Amino acid sequence: MAGDFVLFGPAHLLILAAIPGAAALGSRLARGGARSRAAGKAFGWALLANELMWQAYRLVTEGWRFPEGMPLQLCDLALWSTIGALLTLRPGLFEMGYYTGLAGSSMAVLTPDLWAPALSYPTIYFFLAHGGTIAAILFLTWSGLLRPKPGSHWRVFAAGNLFALGVGIFNLVFGTNYMYLCRKPASASLLDHLGPWPNYLLAGEAVAMGLLTLLYLPWRGRSIPPEVQ
Repeated sequence: MAGDFVLFGPAHLLILAAIPGAAALGSRLARGGARSRAAGKAFGWALLANELMWQAYRLVTEGWRFPEGMPLQLCDLALWSTIGALLTLRPGLFEMGYYTGLAGSSMAVLTPDLWAPALSYPTIYFFLAHGGTIAAILFLTWSGLLRPKPGSHWRVFAAGNLFALGVGIFNLVFGTNYMYLCRKPASASLLDHLGPWPNYLLAGEAVAMGLLTLLYLPWRGRSIPPEVQ
């Protein structure tokens, strides 16, 4: 992690508080219905613009680099699923964003793997992308536009493992470390408590299923309103 960013320091705590705060404010101002759908689309275009600006910045400053810089992290899956959910209101995209965003992107903002100074565009982008993903999922949920359907945690768990399998093959072929499947991140993270490689991968599966189940519990047994089916 960049040395001048203080984990759980004042700036970090402010960012953590701002994420649900922005979602709560947005859902309250939109007040459901057509206004919520319009706000969701605006949110989606904003996240998309932020991502395209980041890719343009990397292209200008670093040039085209392969295999680095591919959108193969779990948070990339969460981000693009969330953008799709905001723009289309498709339940499948929302469920992928809901679980991977709240379980994965939340870990990223809690223990950020930063390499640039705190007051730099890469760090600002990091929190806008990850924090924006979480805020957008909370907005879609709290505004009543979308909610997880029965059994969605199992579907996302299976789909996430298929995605990880593809990423693992890519890592093997190109020597990369997407999704930290080959080694842990340099900065502190939950993986530090799950043992060495490859044990932390198996332990991570159990942790992931536990988190997905916890995220599903608030919706277990609830009927799906017709407007969000």
